[in-house]
Amino acid sequence: MLESQTLNYLGFLADATGVTEDGKFPTDIDLRRMIDMDRRLRPIRLKALAILGVAFVLSAPWIGLWTLGPLLLAVVSVPLAHRLIDRSTRPDRALFVAWAAQQMIIAASVALSGRPVGTFLLAMPIVTLAARFPPKQVRIGLGLTAGLFLGIAVGVDLEAVINDPPLVIVPGAMIVAVAVLSTTFMHSDMEQRSAAIIDPLTGLLNRNPLLTRVRELTEQSHVTKLPIGIVLGDLDHFKAINDTYGHTRGDAVLKDVAYVLRKELRTLDLLYRIGGEEFLVLLPGSTLDDATDIAQRLRVAVEATTLGDGDRVTMSFGVGASVEGGAFDYEVVFRRADEALYAAKHSGRNAVRTVPAPEEPPRTMGFEVA
Repeated sequence: MLESQTLNYLGFLADATGVTEDGKFPTDIDLRRMIDMDRRLRPIRLKALAILGVAFVLSAPWIGLWTLGPLLLAVVSVPLAHRLIDRSTRPDRALFVAWAAQQMIIAASVALSGRPVGTFLLAMPIVTLAARFPPKQVRIGLGLTAGLFLGIAVGVDLEAVINDPPLVIVPGAMIVAVAVLSTTFMHSDMEQRSAAIIDPLTGLLNRNPLLTRVRELTEQSHVTKLPIGIVLGDLDHFKAINDTYGHTRGDAVLKDVAYVLRKELRTLDLLYRIGGEEFLVLLPGSTLDDATDIAQRLRVAVEATTLGDGDRVTMSFGVGASVEGGAFDYEVVFRRADEALYAAKHSGRNAVRTVPAPEEPPRTMGFEVA
């Protein structure tokens, strides 16, 4: 399954916590958005190629049937590209290679037609460029398109272009206009989506994407039989910070703690803010012992960090996990993690507690701080 491959890919990424401005590392959100967009475009892509094919057939008396060669290659290669993307451990790169190949095939068809005016067809893939890829790949895609455009303009019929510059000026302007419009619309759409799934204070995911991810992991667990851990974390005595220093100071503490937690987690570990000072971590592939070790690492990191205004805070953690070989039931595992968090709070705070599944053997209930 593609989603399973995606999880494998996320597991091999370095300890990056998100995508940089140049799109170096796609986050889980970015990657799933790219994959979802590709799924939606698959049937439409074939329809678009069919429309181009009809246009070239109708134009055959003037430009020849050989221009259909690259388009037929594209039609044949699309299913192959889909299979390669689905099996790839780097689907972001595979998706971009497929996009670039499509653009080069269109350019080859235009070049074979011998008519530079056909360069306007390069605008079609541009429509999906900003919708599917991070900024760095968008820039590479635009650069590739510009190179193909200039190559056709100069190499196909330079004399015609010199005698009639609008042959390439108008298509060139169209490509640029499509790029500007599609990028603007996509940025607006992404901002609206982000507002619905991102906590504005900490920049972490909120409950909305958590529910979506839980459904995906539940379905995957029936196939993979891999365990899934949940860590619940709650800041100790956070109300005292708000009451003593005000909510502005409290907000600063929350942002700093979110940064510390995110820095300690792997890329495949998904961090959410689900309440005022409460955080949740989903740990695909983690047993109860694995999740407990991660919770302990988070506890130590928070305790050891001096926050922006000189504050020192601690956190309590509760841990639960599904059993390896069994299906993941979020409500059950969450309830165990919540019970464990309650136990950590009432044991003196700054602690990690676990509640094992009934079918698991008894084990030490987490860690305590002397």
